[in-house]
Amino acid sequence: MVNVIGLGYIGLPTALMFASHGVDVVGTDYDKELVATLKSGKTTFEEEGLDDLFNEAVEKGIQFSTEYIKTDVYIVAVPTPYDKISKKIDASYVFAAVKNVMEVCPIGATVVIESTISPGTIDKFVRPVVEAKGFTIGRDINLVHAPERIIPGDMVYELKHNSRTIGADDKQVGEKIKALYSSFCQGDIAVTNIRTAEMTKVVENTFRDINIAFANELTKICRLDDMDVYEIIKIANMHPRVNILQPGPGVGGHCISVDPWFLVGDYPGLANIILAARKINDSMPEFVLERVYGIMKEKGMSDLTRVGLYGLTYKENVDDVRESPTLQLLESMERHLAPGLKVYDPFVKRELVEKQYYDFDKFLDDVDFVVIMVSHNEIKEHMDKLKGKVVLDTKNIRGLEDAYKL
Repeated sequence: MVNVIGLGYIGLPTALMFASHGVDVVGTDYDKELVATLKSGKTTFEEEGLDDLFNEAVEKGIQFSTEYIKTDVYIVAVPTPYDKISKKIDASYVFAAVKNVMEVCPIGATVVIESTISPGTIDKFVRPVVEAKGFTIGRDINLVHAPERIIPGDMVYELKHNSRTIGADDKQVGEKIKALYSSFCQGDIAVTNIRTAEMTKVVENTFRDINIAFANELTKICRLDDMDVYEIIKIANMHPRVNILQPGPGVGGHCISVDPWFLVGDYPGLANIILAARKINDSMPEFVLERVYGIMKEKGMSDLTRVGLYGLTYKENVDDVRESPTLQLLESMERHLAPGLKVYDPFVKRELVEKQYYDFDKFLDDVDFVVIMVSHNEIKEHMDKLKGKVVLDTKNIRGLEDAYKL
């Protein structure tokens, strides 16, 4: 039996995937309301294919609890935020989860950390917790790092098809955990040591962050000299060895916008390109605001309360708002004591900000200037409703010929 600890965006689909493929699973979370919702037969966030996967897992006997159980494999999938001052990882959730596991686990159990962590986190934080309980690592308890590699909006497919990395002290233990993940994972699974597995995951997300930063910096350069960055990227990408990503209003989510900071915090003075990329991407919500003010001045508009932001999530067609560029933009306005803007997102049903709308048509009735922050399918399918509005399209959606761009 496997005990999956943490039933959020990563832990829940992972638990469901194991269970739906015949593994006995108990999913554990300290959030009583979340567990009660799952026990009642409902999922806790929107994700394509998740409800079907949930129903299949329930049929196979998955259980949900607020208690840790005694078993031979634990998979820890709890949040790993970073300290915004030191830029170092906040491993407190991992620390607490492993500490609780040590209270119930039998001799010979394997603890798998799925949470994304900075290189050295298991050495610095996890091993001391295990050893403080009197266990000898490698004899009494085995440690493994198997970082997740999925993205909201495509979780179910990517769980099955993405390659995985298993980091272990003992290769035989690594192979056993590889066999466990092979129950559902159809991608290649590499077995290596723990530190390499830690670094590999962080490097993957940092690579993407740097590439996005390059596109965003190009955007600022092209805006200054009135050049079309999208046309430039399109033509440059015709070169067989060039693949520039698309610019945007910022970088969100719990991976790309967070993991590079781990390297900045742990390797100050060395992670210089990484730090520069982070600063560029974090500056984009402010850049969007500057574009809004510039367009308003050009159009002779003075009423900021008639400006609306379309999209609260960090990417299209999901309800995940972690590190959302829209929220970053609104926080920036608060720091400058500027009035809040109207906001609407079809996927966000709970109130997150002031002046939040839940009806698209009502939102459009109350604004003259729409800033597209997220390219949800909804707005792509209803371009006609934007006629007569001033539009700043930060996502370069095709079909908005008269829209302003970044």
